[in-house]
Amino acid sequence: MSRRLIDPTPAENSDRKTDRKKSGGARRAAPKVAQAPHTSGSFSSSDRKLIAIGVAATIAAGVFHNSNGPIVAFLAAGVALAALASLVGRCVEAIGDKLGPGATGVLQSFLANLPEIFVIMFALKAGLYDVVKATIVGSVLANVLLVAGLAYLVGGLKHGPQRFNQSASRQLGLMLMLSVAILSIPTLTSTLHTPAEGHERTITIVISLLLITLFVASLPDILKTGKGPTTPSIEAIAARSETEHHGNWSLALGLSLLAGTAIASAFVSEWFVAALSPAMDSLNINATFAGLIIVAIAGNAVENVVGIQLCARNQPEFALQVILQSPVQVAMIVAPLIALAAPLVGAATFTLVLAPMLLAALVLATLITVIVVEDGESTWFEGAALLALYVAIACAFWWG
Repeated sequence: MSRRLIDPTPAENSDRKTDRKKSGGARRAAPKVAQAPHTSGSFSSSDRKLIAIGVAATIAAGVFHNSNGPIVAFLAAGVALAALASLVGRCVEAIGDKLGPGATGVLQSFLANLPEIFVIMFALKAGLYDVVKATIVGSVLANVLLVAGLAYLVGGLKHGPQRFNQSASRQLGLMLMLSVAILSIPTLTSTLHTPAEGHERTITIVISLLLITLFVASLPDILKTGKGPTTPSIEAIAARSETEHHGNWSLALGLSLLAGTAIASAFVSEWFVAALSPAMDSLNINATFAGLIIVAIAGNAVENVVGIQLCARNQPEFALQVILQSPVQVAMIVAPLIALAAPLVGAATFTLVLAPMLLAALVLATLITVIVVEDGESTWFEGAALLALYVAIACAFWWG
């Protein structure tokens, strides 16, 4: 079985140490991933485990979907959704390896959140607007508070204060803040009773088109460098692949598995949404809490747990890119596409007007995240504080 070969070699490491001494100590170079020669494609042990979990979880979700227990069906579908989200991410990386860094960036932007998009579309079709809006907000919170908090906590306890590129962190924070600011316009229009009140659907369409236009404008940079406002750098993706010890897939194998995973995600998403309302009634959980916490974690955050592994390996800069690019994708791509596609599933009146508390939680989390990454350093205490804020917000929505 062929596996990725991680450069540099020990000899190259010695050369780089000499170069750093000459230059006064430069930042540690990004890992360089070289592909082992292979003509067809192979799975590593972690690949096989991930595929096996995805297949087994999908079968279990299908079996329990036809049972009379809504809670078990809901939990099984949630586990399957999380497994398939991880598998989609792996397929995107494998395909990007064959097409180059630019293609990896574009695929990451369009497909990384595919299972979550399926869930939201089926929820829209079912008329669960509160769940959809809470899921969009929850996807951002789960990454900037829950996953980032755990990453900083684990990395800080193991390695002490961790530093990352201050310029890159500022850019990420700025993109997140700008995206959230644009998304807040429909809510402010409605909540403040401006003259535009009553035209929230039109405003939703306008801001969705603006956000997508910003994304399209970033495509040349993504295609040229493999990095843009909605994608982690190719070095971060390489570090992620190194962390997970993936095999070397052929392009045909990656595309085939991605297509199969996408189809499975569509079925599981439908089962998940079908069991959502009965399970919420049985567990006495309100729709907002379910979307904000349960659906968001199942469809989005689990796939980014690798950020915690990267901090544990003392690669905080790559962890920051992997973790924070996901909420930027949600704000710039997922939310606008959902809003524009809503009429296709019979949700022509859907808007991005959020409940005031949802908007407040979104803005608060974004501001805190920007403050935390502004100095280019993270500590275990900052991670613990982010986790505490996430739990506090979750508690505030327990009653609706």
